[in-house]
Amino acid sequence: MAQRSSRSWKRKKKEVSCNHTAQITPVAGPLLIIVSGPSGVGKDAILSLMKEKGYPFEFITTVTTRPKRVNERDGVHYHFVSAEKFQAMLKQSGLLEWANVYGNWYGVPKQPVKEALAAGRDTIIKVDMQGAATIKKIVPEAVFIFIAPPSIEELLNRLKQRSTESQFDLEVRTRAAEGEMKQVFMFDYIVVNKGDGIDEAIAQIQAIVTAEKCRVNPRRITL
Repeated sequence: MAQRSSRSWKRKKKEVSCNHTAQITPVAGPLLIIVSGPSGVGKDAILSLMKEKGYPFEFITTVTTRPKRVNERDGVHYHFVSAEKFQAMLKQSGLLEWANVYGNWYGVPKQPVKEALAAGRDTIIKVDMQGAATIKKIVPEAVFIFIAPPSIEELLNRLKQRSTESQFDLEVRTRAAEGEMKQVFMFDYIVVNKGDGIDEAIAQIQAIVTAEKCRVNPRRITL
């Protein structure tokens, strides 16, 4: 009887503790997650697989004036628009951030981001390093994740294998990547994409989101 009474006391104590914790734990709001990293590091592959697996995020599609590559689909990889359309969006304040990268314009449409956050959905935006720096000034409470290659040599091999850049472009992107790797301290987290371990990279991103949801002082996104 005494042993049963002891177990009952422990159970009640646990219930009280859980109820007390529930009362004091702040409710985490939706996260704005910024994913960036050098060109060719595998950002698109990671996010595409996350979409395929049904991860519960709102994935924002970037607008660009860059020509569409053979394996790309409009509205999936990017919203491909003319330079005139892009400038019109700028004049209408329709972009959260924008930048000229390697001679092409890229921008994040503002309205889809606002709507997703207002609906309580965790939102992921993929941007280049310039875009990440700009958004950090506008929304410092966003979660910034840097996708890194195992090494610069591995990154160069990936760029060569996808055969979408000229030798000149490869050299430009390699130099840029070396500089971008030095900016990693601007970010909150780093995830190394090993190429053959893309599932591991996704698991790390999910772990980051889980940790953020457990913060004592949750991030509050104001946009």
